[in-house]
Amino acid sequence: MADINNIFKIKNTDDFNKCCMTIFRNQVENCAVYKQYVDLLGINPDTIASPEQIPMLPIRFFKSAKIVTFPYSTIQKRKKTEEIIFTSSATTGMTPSKHYVSDLKIYEKSFTEGFKLFYGAPEKYAILSLLPSYLERKGSSLVYMVEKLTGSANEGGFYLYDHNKLYEKLCQLKKSGKKTILLGVTFALLDFVKNYKIDFPELIVMETGGMKGHGKEIERMELHKILCNGFGVKCIHSEYGMAELLSQAYSDGNGIFKTPQWMKIIISDIYDPFKRYSNKHYKDDSSSDRQSPQEGRINVIDLANINSCSFIETEDKGRLFANDSFAIDGRLKNAELRGCNMLIE
Repeated sequence: MADINNIFKIKNTDDFNKCCMTIFRNQVENCAVYKQYVDLLGINPDTIASPEQIPMLPIRFFKSAKIVTFPYSTIQKRKKTEEIIFTSSATTGMTPSKHYVSDLKIYEKSFTEGFKLFYGAPEKYAILSLLPSYLERKGSSLVYMVEKLTGSANEGGFYLYDHNKLYEKLCQLKKSGKKTILLGVTFALLDFVKNYKIDFPELIVMETGGMKGHGKEIERMELHKILCNGFGVKCIHSEYGMAELLSQAYSDGNGIFKTPQWMKIIISDIYDPFKRYSNKHYKDDSSSDRQSPQEGRINVIDLANINSCSFIETEDKGRLFANDSFAIDGRLKNAELRGCNMLIE
């Protein structure tokens, strides 16, 4: 079994591939739902030689089944098989996903190390949050992450619908020169800039979700233009995560996301999950002479999901570039709306 500490020490492709294949062998044997799925596909696990060949578990299984991998290394003697259950956001009538997390320390290690990789130490920031739809329900992995990153030492916090108080805090932080991140769900950020405008060029504005039933979805470029004008910033950052994953990808602008070393994106044909698209010929989408790779279904390998399932077929569509950065192009048709970073075309 892979050592969880090795996951966060991955430095290169060889490290990732070795750790990934070890976790695959374990999960295909000890995750009952994943094992059954692979068996039904008629795939012999012994024939899988690389991460690109690994079967991906459709994310909808998290709605109807308990996705866990036994044996747990830290929980074998407990009566409960999880420390917490993270649930996805879902509109009325939709079934939320449930992610049974056996060891919160793994999640905390993943989001902390991931944040440090892209932004540095979280304690150096005032992290402010506009996440009303997440705060108003139980089981949000995003709220848990932000609470831990915010901590008690900095000047951050949740503001729910108190936009005036948030505006005053932003003005104070601008004056003090404190490094600041404002993280918010799309509709809340839009509501804020309708009534408040601030010229805060140093502010990092990070959107982390769609409209969630609070109006029509907005194309990403239009949304970012509105937010840039409202906050006086040059670009809008984004976070890509979901309840079914214990890791996050980040974008520092232009809608181009990058993953930590223990997370990998694979693009497959929308209709044929075993037809995988190569990214080696395509430059980053921010390049002026860019080529556009084939759009397809986003599949995620998240090695932090060591105690559930690390191989997830999402219902999102996107493109992968040669430097392993990727773009999100929206939801697949007939896919349910959800609270991850989806701005539908």
